[in-house]
Amino acid sequence: MLATRGPRAAILAAGAAFLLATSACGTTDKPEDSATPQVRLYGTDGNMLNSFPGELKDRGNLVDGMKGTTPLTPLTEDFKERLRAVDPDLKDYLYAAEAYDAVVISALAAQLAGSTDPAAIARQIVGVTTNGQRCTETKVCLALARAGQDVEYRGPSLSRAGFTDTGEPATASYATLHFDDQKINDAKTEFVGAGDESGASTKLPPKPKKQQGGRTDRSDGSPLILGGLLPKTGDLALANPPLAAGAALAVREVNAAGGVLGEPMVWIDGDDGTSVAVAKATVASHIRDKVHVIIGAGGSGISAAVLPDVVAAGRILFSPSNTDSGLSKAEDKGLYFRTAPPDSLQGRALADVMLRDGPDRIVVVARKDSYGEGLQETVRAELERAGIGADRVKLLTYEPPEDAQAAPVDFTGLAKEIKSYGPEAVLVIGFAESAGLITALDAAGVPIRH
Repeated sequence: MLATRGPRAAILAAGAAFLLATSACGTTDKPEDSATPQVRLYGTDGNMLNSFPGELKDRGNLVDGMKGTTPLTPLTEDFKERLRAVDPDLKDYLYAAEAYDAVVISALAAQLAGSTDPAAIARQIVGVTTNGQRCTETKVCLALARAGQDVEYRGPSLSRAGFTDTGEPATASYATLHFDDQKINDAKTEFVGAGDESGASTKLPPKPKKQQGGRTDRSDGSPLILGGLLPKTGDLALANPPLAAGAALAVREVNAAGGVLGEPMVWIDGDDGTSVAVAKATVASHIRDKVHVIIGAGGSGISAAVLPDVVAAGRILFSPSNTDSGLSKAEDKGLYFRTAPPDSLQGRALADVMLRDGPDRIVVVARKDSYGEGLQETVRAELERAGIGADRVKLLTYEPPEDAQAAPVDFTGLAKEIKSYGPEAVLVIGFAESAGLITALDAAGVPIRH
């Protein structure tokens, strides 16, 4: 899991030996009269963004030295330039590739199905990524699909292997990120691979339908309509610019390549608000507007909450950024997909990043939702597997804000509890609101290592 080169078994064995060696240092009991140790901060995809220091306002320097992991594939400069053509102010690329691929895969699936019926599209989605003629350019892939040729799409986020039977990536790439001078230091970024290519589906999709003429009779239900369910507001809004840019770029390039089923693909914007109530209202609006595929939601907990509504309406929910492993077993009637990898793959990468620094005591603080608690448990299990016992790991959770108008989370009590425990490492699994925990730690007198 921890490298992209070499035999996977050897890598796992070496990684496990390294983790056990590093975890052997230190003691399990903290002397009562010892001074408060310096604390190294660690983060995840919800806060390892260039926009995150701004959430700390005049104390943005507190994140300097913070490390973390995020699902991220090395992106070409060409792809980044195309994204910046959509949004010249783009500062981050987290999930931009996944958003792009979710839209393109949806378009290809509809073209191969010869229909905009969501059930027919869903039956093609996994097959778009496996067992066909490999193609990497949207224009080429669409041309093959129009000719009735099954395709094996490889895009900026889906580069190694296709989807599993459950409709998610069989493999993933993670980046280890570092904050310096209140921004991600790209020179320190490392990429590691995870997952197993043998996990990709081997099932054959329904036979693709060749497009006949311009399809002007609209018997296929065209145009294909996609609806956004992305975090334009709320605590995950800091991650919205790359998500929105990736989706917009894909729509632009699909339509420049001739669209789907002879007509331009339609995009209807929508906000998930990082809020169940906002997201449900957006889903209801999309259903009224006859949207076929909903791209989102941003957060796993939001998707879990709206998925029953989407499934009941017979629509597709396709997220570029959901990572909760529990969604792999969701009751979705085959209508839920994601281009983001599940946290079962990220937990070991996060544990490795922390254990490289040899902390004696670790605190893992998480949002109290499916994303936060799911990743927290995965990290705990990986730390335990590396030899870090329960007496050296403290798990804490907090209730996240219900919506953008909710009062800020009061982290004062959590900060005091963390200080009393005396850890050397604090992993913060959260979104923008987690900036409040970092400032609370500083206010409580916890020395943060830079």
